Amino acid sequence: MVVWEKMSIFTPSDKKTNMTQSRENNTFSGFGTAPVYFTAISTILGAILFLRFGFAVGTLGFWGAVLIIILGHLITIPTALAISEIATNKRVEGGGEYFIISRSFGLKIGSTIGVTLYFSQVISVAFYVIAFTEAFEPMFDWWLASFGFALPRQVISVPALFCLAAIILRKGTGLGMKLLYVITAILFLALLLFFAGDPVGGAEETAATMRTNSGFFNRELFFVIFAICFPAFTGMTAGVGLSGDLKNPGKSIPLGTMAGTATGLVIYLLVVWKLAVSVPQADLLEDQLVMARIALFGMYVIPLGLAACTFSSALGCILVAPRTIQALALDGCFPFRRINRFLARGKGETREPFNASLVSFLIALGFVLVGNINVVAGIISMFFLITYGTLCLISFINHFGSSPSYRPRFKSKWYFSLGGFLLSVWVMFMIDSLYTILAYAIIVSVYLFLERYNREGKGLVDIFEGALFQFNRRLRVFLQKHQSELGGEEWRPSAICISPHSFERDKVLELMKWISHQHGFGTYFHFIEGYYSKSTYAESREILRQLIDAQKEHASALYIDTMISPSYTSAIAQVIQAPSISGMENNMVVFEFDKGDPDELNRIVDNINLVRAGHFDIGIFAGSTYPIRNRNGIHVWIRETDEKNANLMILLGYIIMAHPDWRKSRIKIFITSTAGKSDTVKEELKERIASGRLPITLANIEIVLLGGQQALGEAVAARSKHAGLVILGFHEEIVKGDALRFFGGFQEIGDVLFVNAFQSKEIN
Repeated sequence: MVVWEKMSIFTPSDKKTNMTQSRENNTFSGFGTAPVYFTAISTILGAILFLRFGFAVGTLGFWGAVLIIILGHLITIPTALAISEIATNKRVEGGGEYFIISRSFGLKIGSTIGVTLYFSQVISVAFYVIAFTEAFEPMFDWWLASFGFALPRQVISVPALFCLAAIILRKGTGLGMKLLYVITAILFLALLLFFAGDPVGGAEETAATMRTNSGFFNRELFFVIFAICFPAFTGMTAGVGLSGDLKNPGKSIPLGTMAGTATGLVIYLLVVWKLAVSVPQADLLEDQLVMARIALFGMYVIPLGLAACTFSSALGCILVAPRTIQALALDGCFPFRRINRFLARGKGETREPFNASLVSFLIALGFVLVGNINVVAGIISMFFLITYGTLCLISFINHFGSSPSYRPRFKSKWYFSLGGFLLSVWVMFMIDSLYTILAYAIIVSVYLFLERYNREGKGLVDIFEGALFQFNRRLRVFLQKHQSELGGEEWRPSAICISPHSFERDKVLELMKWISHQHGFGTYFHFIEGYYSKSTYAESREILRQLIDAQKEHASALYIDTMISPSYTSAIAQVIQAPSISGMENNMVVFEFDKGDPDELNRIVDNINLVRAGHFDIGIFAGSTYPIRNRNGIHVWIRETDEKNANLMILLGYIIMAHPDWRKSRIKIFITSTAGKSDTVKEELKERIASGRLPITLANIEIVLLGGQQALGEAVAARSKHAGLVILGFHEEIVKGDALRFFGGFQEIGDVLFVNAFQSKEIN
C-alpha cells in the first residue's frame, strides 16, 4: 500500500518497502464525507454551467440540451458507481482515481492512465482559471469603451492563478477546504437567486419563449456542443482525489461522489428548463452571461457566482492533481529517480505535496497563457472520457473475473459498467475520430515506454486473467451440462497421450500438436514412474517447465502436464478418468512406441483393453528414425476390415493437414481390394463421394489390388515408403492375436499412426 502521508524521505530503491507502510500512527485525523461532496459539487457546478448552457439551449433547443445532460450522466453515473464499488473493496489512499486504477490493473496500466489523468486535471485548472476571467467581462467592456483598446484576458487569469498557487502552497489543504465551503455557499446563493428571477421578456412571454426553445434542432452540431459541455460533468470524481486525506475513504467516497453526481444532475436539468422558458433563442446565442439578465441582482450575483464556481473548480482540481502525480512518484512510475524523489517529497506532518503542486501550477500557467476555453474544453473531454471508460472497464472485469479478495461493501451492476465503457468510447469517436485515435495512440506509447521501464508489475497480459478464468470455468460447466446435445455434432478429437520419452523422441509431441491445432484438442502427459513425493513433485515441475518452454517456440496449442504414478497401467487409468480442460470429454488415447524397440509394444497391448473399456478411440504412433517429411503428404490405407475405422482415419488425415507444417502437401487414400471386388469398390466410392460422405475426389484415391500372397506391408512399403505420415487401421482381433507382428511389420516406411475407432464416425 502506498501512503504519501507517512513518507519522510523517498528513494526509488525503497519503493517496495514504501508501498507497505500504513497510516496507523499518523497524527492527521482526516476529513469526513463533506469535503468529498463539496469538492465534487463545486467542480460540477462550474464554468460550463454559467457560460455555455445558455449557448447549448440556443443551439440545440431544450430537448437537445437535456439529451446532452442525460448522455453525459449515462457516462459519469456508471463511473461514479464503479469508483464507489472499487473504493469500498480496499483501503483507498493518496492518489484518488490513480490509486484505484493502479491497484486494480497494476502499476503499468495504472501509471499510464495516471499520467493522462494528471494532465487532464492540470489542464482543468487552466480551463477554470480562463473561465474565471469571463466574470470580469463588464470590466473588459468598460475598458474597451473608455480607452479604445482591449485588455488581454491574461491580466486577470495570470494573477488569479498566482493567487491560487499562493493559497495552496502556503496554507495547504486545510485552508483550501475552508475556502471551498465559503465559495460553495456563494455558488448556491447565485443559483437560488437565478431560479427566483423573472423571464427576460416578462411572464406573459414565457409560453412563447418555451415553444421556440422546446425543440431539438441543429442535430449535426450535437457532439460539437457535447464536447464543450462535457467538462461540466467531470467534477463528480474530484472528491476521490482527496482519498489520502479522508478518515474513512470506503464510506466517504461513495456517499460524497453519488450525492454530488445526483445534485448536479438535478440542478443542470432545472437550469436548462429555466433558460428555455426565460430567454429567447437569439439572446441565448449572443450573451454568454445571459443568466445575469434573469437572476435577482443578476448583474452582481451571476458574475460573482461565476467567479466563485470557477475559482472553486480550479481549487478542487489543484487539490487533486498534485496528489495524483505525488502518488505516481511514490510508486516510482517515472524512469528517473530524481524526478520520483522530487515529486514525492511532502511538506509538514500531513505530507502536503508542495513540489507536485509547484510543478502543476507551472504546467497550468502555460495553458493559461496560450489556451482558448473551447479548445481546452475539448481536450479535457477526451482525457476524462478515456479515464472514465477505463474505470468502468475495471468494474466490469471485476464483476466476472475478480479474485476472492474482491469483496466491495458497495456493489454496482456489471451492465452499468459495461454501458459506461462502451458509451465513453462511442462518444469519443463521435466527437472526433482522429483525436480519439491519437489519444489512444499516446496512451499506448506511454504504456509501452513504462512497460519497458518497469518489467515486474502487472501489465496487459494480466488484466483479463481472472475474467478468462471465470469464462473458461463457466464454459466448461456449460459444455458438461450439454454433452447430450453435443453428441450429435460432427466428431472432433479430444486426444490424450502419455509417454515417459518426451525428451528422447518428440515426434509424438508433433503429432499431438497437429491434432490440436485447429479442429481438435490435445493433452500430453509426461509419465514419471514412482510414488508421489516431494522429490518426484519437484522433478515433475521442472520437466513441465522445460516442455512448456520448448512448445512456446513452436506456437503450439497442445496442453502439457505431468503424471506421477507407480506404473504405466496405473498412469493410464488415471489419465483416462481425468476431465479434459477443453470442456468436452476426452475421446481418444494415443500411445507411442519406437520402431527400433518393438518390446515397447508389450505395455501398449497390455493396456488397450483398459482404454477400450472407456469407449475411447485408439491411436498407436510408431515413430521411425526417418525425419518428418511433411511435403510428401499423408497416406491413408483403408482395408475391407476398416468399416468402423475408415471415416476416423480420413478425418484425422484432414485434421492433421490443417496444420501449417503440412500446407504444401496433400492427402492420398489407398483402398485395398481383390481383383473380383475392385469394380464394386469403385462404385461404392463414387456413391459416397457424390453424397458428400467423403470429403475427397477420385483423383486422391487409388485402389490397390492385393493378389495372391502379397502382404499388406509390402503394398504399403511400395507406395508409401517416403510418405510424411501413414495412417493404418486395426481391429480388435489383431490385439487378441499376433499384435506384435502386425504393429512391428512396417519397418521399411516412416512414421505410422495405427487407428482403431470405438464406433463409426459421421462425415457431414
